[in-house]
Amino acid sequence: MRRQWALVMTAVTLAAGLSACGDSGSSDGKTIKVAYQKFGNFIGADELFKKIKPVFEQQNPGVKLKLIPVEADENSYYTKLGLMRRSKATAPDVAYEDTFFVNSDAQAKFLMPLDSKLSAWSDWGQFVDAAKAAGKAGDGHTYGVPMGTDTRGLWYNKKIFAKAGLPADWQPKSWNDVLTAARQIKAKVPGVIPLNVYAGKGVGEASAMQGFEMLLYGTANKLYNDQTKKWVAPSRGMNDSMNLLKTIFSEKLGPTPQQALDAHWSDNVQGQELPEGKLAIDLDGSWLPQAWIPGGASAWPEWSKTLGTTPMPTQNGQAPGKVSLSGGWLLSVGANTKNPDAAWKLVQLAMNKENALFFYLKATQVSVRNDVTSEPAYLQGNPTQKFWTDLVSVTQYRPAYSVYPQISNQLQAATESVVTGQAAPEKATNDLAGQIKRLAGPDKVEGAP
Repeated sequence: MRRQWALVMTAVTLAAGLSACGDSGSSDGKTIKVAYQKFGNFIGADELFKKIKPVFEQQNPGVKLKLIPVEADENSYYTKLGLMRRSKATAPDVAYEDTFFVNSDAQAKFLMPLDSKLSAWSDWGQFVDAAKAAGKAGDGHTYGVPMGTDTRGLWYNKKIFAKAGLPADWQPKSWNDVLTAARQIKAKVPGVIPLNVYAGKGVGEASAMQGFEMLLYGTANKLYNDQTKKWVAPSRGMNDSMNLLKTIFSEKLGPTPQQALDAHWSDNVQGQELPEGKLAIDLDGSWLPQAWIPGGASAWPEWSKTLGTTPMPTQNGQAPGKVSLSGGWLLSVGANTKNPDAAWKLVQLAMNKENALFFYLKATQVSVRNDVTSEPAYLQGNPTQKFWTDLVSVTQYRPAYSVYPQISNQLQAATESVVTGQAAPEKATNDLAGQIKRLAGPDKVEGAP
């Protein structure tokens, strides 16, 4: 109840702040407003738009670009962006959109379909098909241009591994190999967190995607069956994933529940736990170095020598042997923009070859443009870039249907019940399946052995 009240008050506060903005901006089409997240280590978008603002204004005489950096964590950014879009006076012309909200935002009529504009844009042919698909909603229309993508795997501290007697070139082949390493670290290097797998409601979608789904997609099951067009719940893979979380937390191989449930835990991992040598293994994403590169929020010159990377293995080493999930952000045009041509020109400018490369390097994003992936500067800018880019060959995307954000919330709640000991894995799995049936409809859900 306390959490629900806090969310209500957050929404009220944000709404009040937005009302105070009045209708300044793009009511006459002379100002293009772009909204994006700027928080903690996520500063790449801010740097990109600051870079192109004078160029855009020079190329479009009489039109001004208004930057709206939203300094809020991921969940609060979604809340504020949704509130902004409820009023034509405050709705941005262009926005930084997470791919998993495309369907729900398209259904809410917040976004303008871009099909005709994309077909006339010569650069569109440089974007990889999987990334293009991430911006396409269930109605068949495309609502955004991908700003890169991301992949997920394991980061590990080679100095801690040396103390634990583990190899510098670590290549686990199964979940058991990961647990074995974590147990060895706990026994031989006390005082550090052996393994971090995100769980619980505190860090939001990170728990669902970096945590639970990275486990689930390494089993024989997925969250959604593309052939039958049904959500899969319950399943053995779902139960096995819950059991792995229970093992990690009950054996104290991971963070404390208090740490894991902290809303700032993912930022702390990136900004403190890894740089300060307090965490040995982290199941996380390709974007982490954006905090550590020169000018980053937690500059760490030694990061590429201290940390190793390796794919997250499948449960029992079954083909393809490794698992990755990808998401990413889009630039979308608002359905209520007064100047759609200028808004589209901003998207084109931001995601042309030169500026896409700039953003990929600043935000440590995985390239979705073929002509950028082959650029020497792309691979040279980040020593781990090739590793994360190569994972695109095995990566999978979330089932980003309109009900997914609600299902994600239930995944987070279910994992929280396991890591806090409030529910056994079997009960958490069955409760989760019940919630998915409630949200998606019983006819849209199937179980799996």
